[in-house]
Amino acid sequence: MMRPSRHLLLAATVLWLAQSVGALPPPSTLSRMQNSPRRASPVASPTPARQTRDAPVRSNTVVVIDAGHGGFDRGGIPGQRVPESIMTLDVALRLRSILQASGYPVVMTRSSDVFIPLGTRVAIANSHRNGIFVCIHFNSATRRGANGIETYFYSGQSLSLASAIHYYVAGGAPSPNRGVRRRGYYVLRRTAIPAVLVECGFLTNPNEAQYVQSATYRQKLAEEIARGVRSRGSVANSRVINAPASENLAQEAGPVPLQPFIDQTRVRDPDLSRSKHRRSSKSKSASSKSRTKKMKKSSSDDDSGSSSSHSTKKKKKPAPKDTEN
Repeated sequence: MMRPSRHLLLAATVLWLAQSVGALPPPSTLSRMQNSPRRASPVASPTPARQTRDAPVRSNTVVVIDAGHGGFDRGGIPGQRVPESIMTLDVALRLRSILQASGYPVVMTRSSDVFIPLGTRVAIANSHRNGIFVCIHFNSATRRGANGIETYFYSGQSLSLASAIHYYVAGGAPSPNRGVRRRGYYVLRRTAIPAVLVECGFLTNPNEAQYVQSATYRQKLAEEIARGVRSRGSVANSRVINAPASENLAQEAGPVPLQPFIDQTRVRDPDLSRSKHRRSSKSKSASSKSRTKKMKKSSSDDDSGSSSSHSTKKKKKPAPKDTEN
């Protein structure tokens, strides 16, 4: 057999090299591919905007969550079937989880079914000067038809927080909107930070009691309260709280309108339960005996009936003390 000449071998080698080099893309194309990792990788990565929106943002605002009642203080009125203290605790614990996942530091006044005095709850709130105070309650009334969502505040600095929470809770619940109300409850009057008390429905109303016994509904309440906490900064600027009622109108200056409110610092709502406003029978009896003694003394000191009557009219009745609802 004839061996291939050296010239034929050299030509074959050159031909093979030419074919191999021709199979590769031009150098300029390789350079562009190296500088374009998205085109080289078939796996799509989340956009930076999505990552920023989903990631929790650490907040410097401490949220103090107060679950109303607890322990021997069951809440509500005598004979009430659904215990308020258990329902408030469940919503408060759910709210804690949601806010912590959003980056908020959370402090609980109670995290189990125990009784915490009102003064202690206020002291916990006031120990966090950069915080906000959210008190969770459920309403009750002797009238079974009473229903709806209410949110209470007292100081002017608390109106924005009350507006935001009420806007979402009342908007997300199937219950009527009973509005934002200003009232001097102890835990609102004595706190030095923005503080609200949200009434998440009437446990004495058959329909609302049925809602609240659903874990899904309690989770919904917690989520709406959390939305209010996160949105409190987007509420329109609060007006002076003693402005005429006609001026307390909702304003669309931001995503959350400033809510109108009813000033109840000097009036009472007949739908609210007696447990919220009643004085003890011992206190009533003592006051009655004291008035009787004073009337008798006035009659014995002055034989004039008109004078005695005038003395009685001048005597003012003692104002009832605000208690936790």
